[in-house]
Amino acid sequence: MIMYEKLANLEERCRVFIETGSVLDTAHYIYHIKRVVENAKIILSRHPADAEIVLPAAWLHDCVVLSKDHPNRKEASRKAAVKASDFLRETGYPNEKLDAVSHAIIAHSFTADVKPQTMEAKIVQDSDRLDALGAIGISRCIIVGAKLNRPLYNDEDPFCTEREPDDTKWTLDHFFTKLFKLPDLMNTEAAKEIAEKRIIYMKDFLETLKEEITIYSEIQTDLY
Repeated sequence: MIMYEKLANLEERCRVFIETGSVLDTAHYIYHIKRVVENAKIILSRHPADAEIVLPAAWLHDCVVLSKDHPNRKEASRKAAVKASDFLRETGYPNEKLDAVSHAIIAHSFTADVKPQTMEAKIVQDSDRLDALGAIGISRCIIVGAKLNRPLYNDEDPFCTEREPDDTKWTLDHFFTKLFKLPDLMNTEAAKEIAEKRIIYMKDFLETLKEEITIYSEIQTDLY
């Protein structure tokens, strides 16, 4: 009971810090962070690890956010780790666990390409990546693409059947450069199972989109 209350208090401090002390964009807003935390709790229920490391890392993993086209994008998770460590240190968080939290935050980032070395870091990484999949993942992908003023798809080859995907130009290409790869990159069985279900929904979405695009193409053909 004491440990539960201790974790609850720690989570509340982290939540307040994120909501009042961080500048979050629309794809990394507080709702994203809350979903990542819930994902972490689901995975923790099947893969025991130190929740006192996992939960603050999950809450604080995006306390520094740089846009996808920012020149220092790869450094975002390292900057977040420093900011999170400074905050936790001020709250009296155990010094001996700060490095583990910092590593988990750094390693969560796909762009940083840092391999997680601990179970706690693996759980945080999986938790964040799960939020890039399914209906939420599709929505976040489109939000980011719109913010960067990228077209939804390449009109000549929307689904990358005869070209290499380039998600710096077309939003839908991100499915092929990253999102469809995530289930195989999950560290835990719990995350893999969730990811595989979400990928099915995403592939169904693409099939529906393909039908709609084809209909419009056929209409254009009939007109000329």
